[in-house]
Amino acid sequence: MGQTERKLKFDSLAVHAGEKHDYGSVTTPIAQTSTFIFRDMAEAVAYGTGKVQHYEYGRYGNPTRETAQIKLAAIEGTEGCMLFDSGMRAVTCTIMGLVSMGQHVVLTDDVYKKTLQFAQNDLPRFGITATVVPMGNYEAMEKAIKPETRLLISESPTNPYLNIADMGRMAEIGRRHGLITIIDSTFGTPYNQRPIEYGIDLVIHSVTKYLGGHNDILGGALLGRKELLDKVTTYHKTTGGILDPHSCYLLIRGVKSLGVRMERHNASGLAVAQFLEKHPKVKRVYYPGLASHVHHELAARQMKGFGAVVTFKVDSDLHGTMRFLDSCKLCLLGPSLGGSESLIYHPALISYYAETPERRLELGITDDLVRLSCGLEDTEDIIADLDHALEVAF
Repeated sequence: MGQTERKLKFDSLAVHAGEKHDYGSVTTPIAQTSTFIFRDMAEAVAYGTGKVQHYEYGRYGNPTRETAQIKLAAIEGTEGCMLFDSGMRAVTCTIMGLVSMGQHVVLTDDVYKKTLQFAQNDLPRFGITATVVPMGNYEAMEKAIKPETRLLISESPTNPYLNIADMGRMAEIGRRHGLITIIDSTFGTPYNQRPIEYGIDLVIHSVTKYLGGHNDILGGALLGRKELLDKVTTYHKTTGGILDPHSCYLLIRGVKSLGVRMERHNASGLAVAQFLEKHPKVKRVYYPGLASHVHHELAARQMKGFGAVVTFKVDSDLHGTMRFLDSCKLCLLGPSLGGSESLIYHPALISYYAETPERRLELGITDDLVRLSCGLEDTEDIIADLDHALEVAF
């Protein structure tokens, strides 16, 4: 599409960016192959010397994956995109591709649990240290920077309390100290927020969630400037962890409807949060679209919409909370988010089941805490399901 891509709006880019129609098909074909062949040795030599572009081996490139990467870069507004076989692979490969032994990273304490565990438990084995600072405390973030620091990493919104990072302030700290700034924008989506526009260097997504949108693929993405992506690519080609062609096809399909889906997700999320905040059997609701959220003003400045995830505390103990979850029928009991189906789950006994009760309390994961991802069902039906479950549970 060339220059035309730059003039298209979000939904048009989501549909058309990266699509080549080489075979006359309206959808991008699935290049289900591990190996690509050359016409003759002259073409092989031209490829090896960099004179022509050509696919060689599935770990290094695939046309279906290339289309997906171009499409994601277009809607995120970045120079490029890399796809991985999971969101966590995107996180770990990015860190390991950019940081060497003897160097240091700074993370906020509200990043995804597994990202934090990787930084604290695994990076030290490679001679890389990490400092964790409180989310929203930018003075602590700056004080944690050392001469050997290379990365500042945060998430926005966060899981499960949906806290919001001040991306402009974080980017400014990074620029002043010559550091690479990274935002995990999985909960934000390219539709609702654009970290790059606030000066953030790299954006990570679990495409498993909103971008895939149908609870049927696993994948991760890294987006940003080509010079930074090239550094990660070198490590990635060595270690593997690619997104397979069929999953790339499903991702392409999901992204085409992202804008339309996010409008419903945003509307349902806000309506459900407002309903729950008024319900007598709900103690507290955490949703950045509500004025009661600690980061509401920041979210309103940085975000177009606030997403489908609503976290809340019911007015009951562990057993009452479990009865409430078991009483939901439309909202299915399970983890993840951003798909067609509404998913509701109990962080304490699902994501944090291995932690002691004392440790869960330290992390703010209480027995009465519930996280809901509103799907694409009718908003009134989601609310009715929650209302009935709250009434019969306790």
